[in-house]
Amino acid sequence: MPDNRGRFDNEERRKTAGRALIQHDLHGRVAHLLATAILRGDYAPETILPREAELMETFGVSRTVLREALRTLTSKGLIESRPRIGTRVRPRAAWNLLDVDVLDWYSRVAEPMAFALKLQEMREMIEPYAAALAAASHTAQTFAALDAAHAAMVAARNVDEWVRADLRFHLSVLTACSNELLIPLGTLIERTLEAQLRLNAKRAEVYNASLAEHTAVFEAIRARDAAGAQQAMAGLLGVTRRRIEG
Repeated sequence: MPDNRGRFDNEERRKTAGRALIQHDLHGRVAHLLATAILRGDYAPETILPREAELMETFGVSRTVLREALRTLTSKGLIESRPRIGTRVRPRAAWNLLDVDVLDWYSRVAEPMAFALKLQEMREMIEPYAAALAAASHTAQTFAALDAAHAAMVAARNVDEWVRADLRFHLSVLTACSNELLIPLGTLIERTLEAQLRLNAKRAEVYNASLAEHTAVFEAIRARDAAGAQQAMAGLLGVTRRRIEG
């Protein structure tokens, strides 16, 4: 008789991998739902979350999936478990908002205008100086990426093309700084920045209304004019702020 053990072993591995993927998806979904509830204020800081059995019923998942989701939120500073007390929501000051997932979750439940202004403040503190660094420190490779992003902005024919190119432009400026501590900032804010850029484009008279301001930043960086790049980026962000506030 043929030996089917190899086939059966492969089939079992596929089933196991499938179950692992489903479980991962479930725990990610539960982590997202519970985190947004916390960030929205459904579970206030310093309060105790419902017991495991109640949370399992609420989300329709097993204890294993729930505990994996809770471990995720613990690692991100949102909750902590205490023996004989339960799982407590940590104070707001302990939340790790400089985490890609937490920042994304928070952006979905925060008051839109307040969040947009906080992100804008962060950009105003960092991006003008980053543009100056990019002017002074860009390499042929990092400038080529910025050049391609700017060319895509010039060529954009609709809001979606413009926003994708605009995002690439700002991320390319951070990369061109040649400061490895600034590059992860782009990854951190990428999702929330894209949403802000899309909102700004839709609020403008035309989606590419800020092309001239972006070109001023680009030209200053190309000329290695650090002061000019810093001033041009500050001017561009000033236009952004007026659109947010308007």
